[in-house]
Amino acid sequence: MRGIRGFEEFVAENIVKEQFPDNSRAEFLIKESERSYKNLLVLIDKIKLEDYNANMFVQHCYDIIMELVRAIMLQHGYNASGFGAHEAEVSYLGNLNFNEKEIQFVDQLRYFRNGIIYYGTALDQTYAREVIAFTKKIYPILKEKCKV
Repeated sequence: MRGIRGFEEFVAENIVKEQFPDNSRAEFLIKESERSYKNLLVLIDKIKLEDYNANMFVQHCYDIIMELVRAIMLQHGYNASGFGAHEAEVSYLGNLNFNEKEIQFVDQLRYFRNGIIYYGTALDQTYAREVIAFTKKIYPILKEKCKV
């Protein structure tokens, strides 16, 4: 997997636009992420993770992480849209002081989630466990970075 481009490149290419901070939309995304995270914890408790449901867990984790990243971007006056928007949002993690390994993991997650949706990629429970553990680690860090 190739390295992710710097966030500034996405701004220069107009994939990310600077705008006035949108705190109301950011607040909605933060609340949505909180609900999704609580739901994830219930799912983990109630449903046994198996290969057949691994994709559901992976997609859920991706959404939780990206809702918070989008919220923070909106609070800082950025909005990504169009082709490359998801990659730009992942790249923004560098602006939030996440290390290269963490950014690469989220980029891999983005890639696999895209594969699930568009190409019928089936992931296994081993990878889903790794994604869940990562989500549990990164969620409180991202929440802390949200200006509430």
